[in-house]
Amino acid sequence: MRKVLVTGCNGQLGRAIRQVYDKEVEFILTDVVEGEEITSLNIMELEEVISFAMEKKPDVIINCAAATNVDGCEKDWDFAYKLNALGPRNLAIAASMVDAKLVHISTDYVFPGNASKPITEFDIPAPISAYGKTKYEGEKFVQQFASKWFIVRTAWLYGDGKNFVKTMINLSQNHDELSVVCDQFGSPTSALELARMIHHIEPTSNYGIFHGTCEGDTNWADFTEEIFRLKGIDVKVNHVTSEEYKAMNPNSADRPHYSILDNYMLRLTTDYTMANWHDALKEYLSTFKG
Repeated sequence: MRKVLVTGCNGQLGRAIRQVYDKEVEFILTDVVEGEEITSLNIMELEEVISFAMEKKPDVIINCAAATNVDGCEKDWDFAYKLNALGPRNLAIAASMVDAKLVHISTDYVFPGNASKPITEFDIPAPISAYGKTKYEGEKFVQQFASKWFIVRTAWLYGDGKNFVKTMINLSQNHDELSVVCDQFGSPTSALELARMIHHIEPTSNYGIFHGTCEGDTNWADFTEEIFRLKGIDVKVNHVTSEEYKAMNPNSADRPHYSILDNYMLRLTTDYTMANWHDALKEYLSTFKG
């Protein structure tokens, strides 16, 4: 049975990976806090990562750990760089030492957000935020130090944990109307759909950079309205521009205006297609517990 090391196993994607792979692999589950069947692993410490990998000898490492608080990354660059850049570097070095595959999760934020058409894997990154810049450095380290690697860029992720869908539903409980940005575009992607995509490509030798988002696109305000429609929530959504939102929240980091990723490599090299974002959202909300 293959051994799969999952970092950040308690995050949204980590939980989805565990659900999709289920009992077909032997999991080595790690996160920052220990728990039942979960080992504490600080991926920011190279020697700790190497020692752990040499002891456990995983066949696959799936790195779901990251500093994803965009505003927080602006305030603490050093921490963001350690976790988003040095963490993947350390895992890449360790993966090569034990001949393991490395699946590293990256983000649409490696792009500046000013595109006018869906962004492919061969478009050139140019991040504008601390989060995007540190994630891009992590990508480069993976390519430099790992021998068998997949980099999977995703966007607008939601799953079992803190996420936009849950936040909007919770806010609707004590608001008659909400103001949501309408000029930022992307593809809402369920963690379960992303885990299924990873499960499809990981056993192969089809290495490289992949975009992994649900098909179709929308903006945050329309996405919110669809969430409310499916949940039968009667709350007005006010469509506001990024500039208007920034005026209301001056300390927020800049977000990409255009984050629509084209799953070009997935389409070109496999027969796998991710679900449309509407269908993935319906599936998620059918089991939503709040």
